[in-house]
Amino acid sequence: MAIDYKQEAVMDSSQFVLLSDYVPGIIQEIRYFSTFNFVGERIDGYEVPCAILTKEAARALKAVSNQANARGFRLKIFDAYRPATAVKHFVLWGIDDLDQKMKPFFYPEVEKQDLFKEGYIAAQSGHSRGSTVDLTLVDMMTGKEVDMGSAFDYFGELSHPDYKGVTKEQYENRMMLQDMMVQNGFEPIDCEWWHFTLKDEPFPDTYFEFPVSLDVI
Repeated sequence: MAIDYKQEAVMDSSQFVLLSDYVPGIIQEIRYFSTFNFVGERIDGYEVPCAILTKEAARALKAVSNQANARGFRLKIFDAYRPATAVKHFVLWGIDDLDQKMKPFFYPEVEKQDLFKEGYIAAQSGHSRGSTVDLTLVDMMTGKEVDMGSAFDYFGELSHPDYKGVTKEQYENRMMLQDMMVQNGFEPIDCEWWHFTLKDEPFPDTYFEFPVSLDVI
């Protein structure tokens, strides 16, 4: 019997999995567990540096990984499931106008108060529904990230997938990642080349709060 998870407690992690169990060769650099992110400190709710996703999103990403591997690339994950508590951390940070220590690295061209308005940060994130992922490609020959023209979480026009100010190679790299993700059921957004959500996500109306922890999976 199908469960109506709109009525379930948002602490329920029973339909989530460790992404590494589905895609053993995946690279993980969970930025919000570290201090190297746009806030400049570890984000609430990230107890371990691992990617968690719904089973459906993990299966779809495994198909993407297989396709990427066949083309000489590996997937590198920056973020996956994001607890609602982490999003609250972002919102509180956004209110503090004085804390702009990471502005030169992540949002030099955008005023901090405009980050939410322009869609770079959401007050209620799709990541908290468990089927959204931030990722890039790594060249299996060199071990280096593919050049996408901007870094992960660089908030500005430069990171828009269709931005024409990048080189031809950088644009083609963005489209290669996007094509593989779309072919396997994910949808992109218009302001971040790294951000994708499973089109048929299982919990489109539910925002979860359990921490990113090995104890919950």
